Amino acid sequence: MATPDFVLALREKVGTHPLWLSGVTAVVLRDGDSITGTEVLLVRRSDTGAWTPVTGIIDPGEEPAVAAAREILEEANVVASVDTLVWVKVTDPVRYENGDESQYLDLIFRCSYVSGDAFPADGENTEAAWFPLTALPEISVDMRGRVMSAVETDGTARFEV
Repeated sequence: MATPDFVLALREKVGTHPLWLSGVTAVVLRDGDSITGTEVLLVRRSDTGAWTPVTGIIDPGEEPAVAAAREILEEANVVASVDTLVWVKVTDPVRYENGDESQYLDLIFRCSYVSGDAFPADGENTEAAWFPLTALPEISVDMRGRVMSAVETDGTARFEV
């Protein structure tokens, strides 16, 4: 996975100690045909092999919705509009193979497809594809929850309390 330069600079100072980072999950939806119905864009991560919506770290000073659109284009070659914030959540702590520890404040957005042919554009993923909501590949409970929060939103963001 590509690590942003600002995280590498922080790691030089704090080593593998836990970092609190802000991230985005971009759930991109598009209308499929009359048989498939609504489809969601998923990518297969090169580090774990897991299918997920597009995710990424927000750069310092970057607006979260801008980060979501940027990550979609960088990771999957798809242009999308960022429609609404659907969920704000804290992820479980993550420990990477190299020992680095992080935890994320994740902002989950519902996005709409505009253009582009999905493919793994930046090396962070091995595949990028559209899946009907009724035929998702094996996906973690957490990621399925993120997808469904975008599909089922009533226009208000969900917050954990």
